[in-house]
Amino acid sequence: MKDKKRDIAIFTTASLPWLTGTAINPLFRAAFLEKAGHWRVTLVLPWLSLNDQELVYPNKISFASPREHESYVHQWVQDRTGFSSGFGIRFYPAKFSKELRSILPVGDITEVIPNEEADVAVLEEPEHLTWYHHGHQWKAKFRRVIGIVHTNYLEYVKREKNGLVQAFLLKHINNWVTQIYCHRIIRLSAATQDLPRSVVCNVHGVNPMFLAIGRDVERLQSQSGVSERAYYIGKMVWSKGYRELLRLLSDHQDKLATIGFDLYGSGEDSEEVQHAVGKLKPDVRVFPGRDHADPLFHQYRVFVNPSTTDVVCTTTMEALAMGKIVVCADHPSNEFFKRFPNCWTYKGGKEFVAAVQAALAGAPAALTDEQRREMGWEAATERFVAAAELGEPDAVEEVGKPEVAAATGLGFMWLSGRLRGARRNVEKVAAMAHHALSGNETTRRALGAIPGSLHPDEEQRRELSLT
Repeated sequence: MKDKKRDIAIFTTASLPWLTGTAINPLFRAAFLEKAGHWRVTLVLPWLSLNDQELVYPNKISFASPREHESYVHQWVQDRTGFSSGFGIRFYPAKFSKELRSILPVGDITEVIPNEEADVAVLEEPEHLTWYHHGHQWKAKFRRVIGIVHTNYLEYVKREKNGLVQAFLLKHINNWVTQIYCHRIIRLSAATQDLPRSVVCNVHGVNPMFLAIGRDVERLQSQSGVSERAYYIGKMVWSKGYRELLRLLSDHQDKLATIGFDLYGSGEDSEEVQHAVGKLKPDVRVFPGRDHADPLFHQYRVFVNPSTTDVVCTTTMEALAMGKIVVCADHPSNEFFKRFPNCWTYKGGKEFVAAVQAALAGAPAALTDEQRREMGWEAATERFVAAAELGEPDAVEEVGKPEVAAATGLGFMWLSGRLRGARRNVEKVAAMAHHALSGNETTRRALGAIPGSLHPDEEQRRELSLT
C-alpha cells in the first residue's frame, strides 16, 4: 500500500435499481474505497437477462446492455455522494431464483477479473456467492479473500417448512464454503452465525444524502409539519419485520388504539399484510414502497423497526441519520445503533408500547459531528480496512521452513507453520470435494441451484461478450 495502489474487486449478489442492502452497501464501499486513494477498485455486479430484469427491477426499469446498466449505477451513486467515482464496473452472468427470491451466479465468476488484477477479492455475502461455485479456487486466484456476511440466512430458513432441519444443514454448508474460500470473514453483527476466521464489525455506513437531511431536519420539519404517527419502511414480506410488528399491534391493541402507524413497502406478501392490518384497532395505513429519502418522510420523527431477521438494518441507520427516534428490538442486529441517543430499544410488548408512546411525545436529540461521522462511509471504510487487515503486510512464507526456524531459534513458529500447512491440505481436500459436487447437475439441483446454471447460456454469453 505504501509503494503502489492495490487492486480490490468487490463481488456482490444484487445491483441497482433493486434497492436492497447487497446492492447499495457494496456500491458505497467501492466509491469510498476508491476515494480513499489506496486502491484500484472494481465493483463486480450480477448481469440479468431481460426476462429476469423484469422480475427483479422495480418501476419497469431495464437495461439493454451492460454499458447502459453501468452508466445508471455510476449516476446513481454520484447523485447521492456528490462526487464522481472512478471505480470500474464489471458484470458476471447471473439468474434470478423465484424460489429463493435471490440472484445466483452462473458459471465461474472469478474469471471476470484478469489474473494480473487478482489481488484482493471482497465477497459480499460469501456463502451466497460460493454455495454453487464451480471453477477457480478463490484463495488460489486471489492473494486475499474477504467475506462480508450481510444476511441472516439461518433465521429466514427457520421460518420455512422443516425449518430447523434446513437451518442445521445450511449452517454446516456455510461453515464449509466460507472456510474453503475466504481468508477472513467480517460479520456485520452477532446476529449471524459464527463462522471460521470471523470478526464482528459493522463496516457499513449511511448514504450521505440522509446525513444531509438530518442536518437540515429542523427547517424541513418546520415547513412540512410534524406527523404524530410512527412509520416503518421495508420490503413487504413477512420475514422483514411485518409479522413481528402486526403481532405487537394485535397483542396491545387497546393501549395503541390512539396511535397511528404508516407502513411503506412493496413485495410478495403485500396483499396478506393489508388484509391483516384491516383486523386491527390501531389506525394502520399501508402504502407502496418509496425511496427513504423521499421528502414525504421528513414529516415523521419516529421510526419503528421490530425486525429480528436483519443483520444491520439499512433503513434504521438512515432514520437515525435523518435525526429521527428509532424504536427497535433489543437484538444483536441493533447493537451498533445503541451508541446513538435516538436509538430506543425494547424487550417485549410492554416496553414496545411505552417506547412508542414516549417517542411520539418527545423530541429527538441533536447528533454531534462525531456521531454523524461514525454513521458515514468514511468511518465505515476505515473500519473495513482494519477488520479485513488489509493494511497488514503479507505473512512471510519462509518462516514455516524448518531451516529458517532452526537458524532463528523460532521452533514454535516452525510448528505453527507445519500446522498451517496441514490445515491448508485439509482445505484443499474440502475444496476438491466441493468442486466435484458443484459440477454435478443432479447434486446442484438437489441443493437448490437454478437449472442450467453451471455455465452461462447463449443469451448471456452474447450480452456479456463471453467467448
